[in-house]
Amino acid sequence: MKNFIAVLFTVLMSTQMFAQEIALDTAKQLEEVIINYQADQKTPVTYQNIKSAELKLKSVGQEPSFLLAETPSVTNYSDGGGSQGYSYFRLRGIDQVRINMTFDGVPLNDPQDQGTYLSNYPDLLNSVSKIQIQRGVGLSQNGVASYGGSVQLYSPNLRDPKKATVGLGYGSFNSLRAFGEYNSGVKNNKAFYVRASQVYSDGYKYHASNNSSSIFMKGGIFKEKSTWKMSVLAGQQRNGMAWLGVSDSLINIDRRTNANAEQETDRVFQGLAQVQNTWQISPSSFLESSVYYTYLKGDYDFDFNNFLGFPSTEELYNYAFESDLVGAFSNYTYTRDRLSWTTGFHGNLYNKRHIGSEKELGQLYKNTGFKNEVSVFTKAEYKVNWLTFFADIQYRYVTFDYEGAIPFEKLDWDFISPKAGISATLNSNSTLYYSVGGTGREPTRNDMFGGNDDLLADESGNPLLFNTEAEYVIDQELGFRYQAQKLNVNFNLYYMDFQNEIVLDGKFGPNGLALTNNVEKSIRTGAELTAAYKINENFSLINNSSFNYSRIKEQSETFSPILTPAVIVNQEVVYHNNNFTLGVSARYQDASYIDFANSEKVEGYVLVNSRASYNFNKLQVSLFLNNITNTEYFNQGYVDYDGSTKYFVQAPMNFYTSVQYSF
Repeated sequence: MKNFIAVLFTVLMSTQMFAQEIALDTAKQLEEVIINYQADQKTPVTYQNIKSAELKLKSVGQEPSFLLAETPSVTNYSDGGGSQGYSYFRLRGIDQVRINMTFDGVPLNDPQDQGTYLSNYPDLLNSVSKIQIQRGVGLSQNGVASYGGSVQLYSPNLRDPKKATVGLGYGSFNSLRAFGEYNSGVKNNKAFYVRASQVYSDGYKYHASNNSSSIFMKGGIFKEKSTWKMSVLAGQQRNGMAWLGVSDSLINIDRRTNANAEQETDRVFQGLAQVQNTWQISPSSFLESSVYYTYLKGDYDFDFNNFLGFPSTEELYNYAFESDLVGAFSNYTYTRDRLSWTTGFHGNLYNKRHIGSEKELGQLYKNTGFKNEVSVFTKAEYKVNWLTFFADIQYRYVTFDYEGAIPFEKLDWDFISPKAGISATLNSNSTLYYSVGGTGREPTRNDMFGGNDDLLADESGNPLLFNTEAEYVIDQELGFRYQAQKLNVNFNLYYMDFQNEIVLDGKFGPNGLALTNNVEKSIRTGAELTAAYKINENFSLINNSSFNYSRIKEQSETFSPILTPAVIVNQEVVYHNNNFTLGVSARYQDASYIDFANSEKVEGYVLVNSRASYNFNKLQVSLFLNNITNTEYFNQGYVDYDGSTKYFVQAPMNFYTSVQYSF
């Protein structure tokens, strides 16, 4: 696979030639969205959908992690304590860099660090029509491995009726959001959508502000047998930094204390462009293809003396970065009678340039990382009476290279990820499923470099690499789905068996990224429940809960992984009458350890939130009250290099109110 571009071109052309062999005998107009990576009722994987109506009700410009945390097995926290700026989530205790994220099939994870920074696209949920969360290895996805799961975001449907909306909101900590949105609907076989947003917040912690803006545009041309769509997503942000935890002694004096220095800030721009084509080849087959490009440029400041616990001086380091990601994917789907079959490929080329400098000394180093990958997959579902058999296999090849002051030999990894399962339709309302699947994941640059932004050398002058070995998991899922007029239930058990798992050790490196360790063997197992019950036409109950039992075995020691609470319960009561909606939710999150020794932990807590909205014809007024019991809590922490314990304080009682007008 030395000539990577040739491989992509050959696979794409082969797929197109194969598709062209099938007669064009359809007069059916294409639907707006054709989806190859999503699960449905009979797919034997564990998943949950968050639909457009819920997103519109709950989206107020907050980071997506806060909405994801209302689903089973998800925890989240924010650096600054509020709902804007940098925030992160974990799924089944597995950190965000091991969770695949896509937007209309385009990978959102940084290929090198494998993290997803949705704060670079502020108010993104305002341009999302649907989210599907797949827990466990799930289905084959584009981009990084779906190691702990995947989160798929989908843009607005251009076929929706013509509509324009403007909105303005204000809340605690001087939080502001203004946006405008317009969907033209389809006219003369063409459609256009645009949304622009401005978001600002002082942040709960001192000097932890977020000032950001974004725009999303999407256009489409709809023909009888094909559609063309182009979209552009761009955002920029300016943040006060708050990624350092705070000792409890300082928290007891002032909970808004920020351990980062006031002069530490960041500046980031990120843009994504995609061109999509869907071709209806015949009544039973279609071809969907995309090319995309992502550009990222930014920098952030770092006070090393402050990091070590010393008084700040004039010394101020700066980490600058710039990256390009270009890729393509194409999928052919054939559906007929009992069989549904999809096969496709994905590939991308990526480079990221790093420059480290100091305020007085100037540039200290410059290096570039190169991360390329290609993957092919095929999956099929076959129905026999009330049974559906499922199989999915993906091959993924990844390379990493580096240019800097230290000589480096290119690394590569091969992964074969098979999945199989069966679902049984018990009756019109009930489905039982079981699946087993495995996947592997390469280490991030941060894992390999030990948290350093510039590769170090050992005593012999060779690259000092901390970890280059892949990690692997076998995931088993057993679940039950029930859908009726008043009651919907999704319940599942899971057992994830890991080899050489790369887990967070609770510490942070000098570049602000979390540090990791490999562990010999580990398991994560548990139960998850999503249930919605409509008591009557006015009242509904919604529950999202999970139980987790996880253990790490390292030599003769057995202990619990960090930041993996055993019990999480989200319970919501919703009252709806005509144009008025009132919801009250309570979240219980159990205690979790923050160090490998299992000697320090963040305590469990209960959080109560409420929301209310009223529609005056075209005008909607909403009020959100969060943490209404004023709970003082942490949901993230670590033990520092000097043995001290540091925590991330989250906001006390706060409010947000918004007004939206549609016409």
